[in-house]
Amino acid sequence: MSDFNTVELEHDPRGFVTLWLNRPDKNNAFNAQMIGELIIALDRIQNDASLRFLLLRARGRHFSAGADLAWMQESANLDYDTNLGDARELGELMYNLSKLKVPSLAVVQGAAYGGALGLISCCDMAIGADDAQFCLSEVRIGLAPAVISPFVVQAIGERHARRYALTAERFDGLRAREIGLLAEACPAAELEQQVQHWVAGLLLNSPQAMRVSKELLCEVGHGEQTPALRGYCENAIARIRVSPEGQEGLRAFLQKRDPSWRGIHTPNNPGESR
Repeated sequence: MSDFNTVELEHDPRGFVTLWLNRPDKNNAFNAQMIGELIIALDRIQNDASLRFLLLRARGRHFSAGADLAWMQESANLDYDTNLGDARELGELMYNLSKLKVPSLAVVQGAAYGGALGLISCCDMAIGADDAQFCLSEVRIGLAPAVISPFVVQAIGERHARRYALTAERFDGLRAREIGLLAEACPAAELEQQVQHWVAGLLLNSPQAMRVSKELLCEVGHGEQTPALRGYCENAIARIRVSPEGQEGLRAFLQKRDPSWRGIHTPNNPGESR
């Protein structure tokens, strides 16, 4: 969109949006402007009830090289309070992405360093090239992956997070899939085909049901059983069963037809029952 300089929002007529990191000449490295524009873009997505899901992608060879070197150099000359403000802005970005109402899928190619792993971890799902390179590189330059750490731990687990945050080892897309950062890894030449495969699968699903399911899973968290959680879950299924989309989906299933929200049927999509 014309009012962004470092990101781009691309709306697909099928009802989803792609949020592009768009500083390819800087390997999509973060600076204050990009963080601010990502927050604004996510706010627009959050408030658009017509959207079914979000793709998070990057222009150019690399997903993101992490923090912009010039921005970090400026930060080194700032006082504690100003740096705290920058950290809070980055935290706002990560939190807003993780709590987005619609499902989110990150698509990763090339390098994904430092804070880029935070963006990937905040998405509900991620796929990438098997030769993509990942690194929690902060300790190599005397810093720590502080703001992104809760999201990275949720994505890959505490033990893996400790290893990669403390060693700053690089790992590829195949390893990222092994530890849960990526759901799928494929040859780079096949990545676009995989994106379309996942898009087709998500388009089969009820938009309302995906939103409700995401909200439900955020509430469930690690699944600790409490009376309040039991009540929440019971109310959630009762509400969606009597909703228009819930009723349409049940009728379509019983009548052996496609529900109204579904376009052309594409078999064997991710998560589709056979």
